[in-house]
Amino acid sequence: MVKRFARREIIERLKKTHAESRPILVACCGAGIIAKCAALAGADIIMTACTSKSRLMGLPTSILGNVNEDMIKLLPELTNVVKDTPIIASLEATDPRWMDLSQLIQEVATVGYSGVLNYPTLSPLLGHERRRVRDSVGLGFEREVEMMRVARKKDLFTIAYTFNTEDAKRMAEGGVDCLVAHVGSTKGGLAGFQSISLAEGAELVQEIIRAAKSIDPQIICLGHGGPFATPEDTQFLYQHTDAVGFVGASSIERIPIEKAVREAVVQFKSISLPRKKSG
Repeated sequence: MVKRFARREIIERLKKTHAESRPILVACCGAGIIAKCAALAGADIIMTACTSKSRLMGLPTSILGNVNEDMIKLLPELTNVVKDTPIIASLEATDPRWMDLSQLIQEVATVGYSGVLNYPTLSPLLGHERRRVRDSVGLGFEREVEMMRVARKKDLFTIAYTFNTEDAKRMAEGGVDCLVAHVGSTKGGLAGFQSISLAEGAELVQEIIRAAKSIDPQIICLGHGGPFATPEDTQFLYQHTDAVGFVGASSIERIPIEKAVREAVVQFKSISLPRKKSG
């Protein structure tokens, strides 16, 4: 039977990590082997995402597939090898095929997810015409906020991506448990994106966190993306912001794999064959 963690249980788990002066780590895992290793190494939360498939295909991070259906189908692969770590689902709240958010949340809870994330999100499109159009037909960012409210009522842990201060406040007002200051697609590796500097990233993270905490001082705040790609980068994040943890996506399931496989192949190829004796 799949173990589903209660919302309060996850919150206490994260508070304990913070009380021990250790950073909270949410590890994005789109395959069983990655989730298994992340859990064994101490990740606080395992998270699914619709961008995992592109990373595992060796491509730049991209949204692929039917998000909500794919997340539901992925869970058994992860729970087959992860037993004692909460697993949360990234869900597309604005998918018109799921107009009843209560039904969507009930579906992911029934299969065994312990929480939800609003991803894909319209947050990066603040002020853009596309977002205004989506808002006008009831399929805008407010749907993402509403999904958080519905999930919380069903005792699921809620974690929200926000790219700006306005959306951070709206999510905090909606009562999310954990807010992630997202500063863009992750740099580095073979398929990374161009990014702002660490200092610029930290400044934006802090602005977003400050906005969220102006509404809810107790909200758990993490950082993600942009220039923050390595453990060394997160040290800068913690030194210059109030973030108490990190969400690793490319940083967990793309960049380490690129490095490990290449190094292994180089090492295997570096072994010389013994010379065979003549005669």
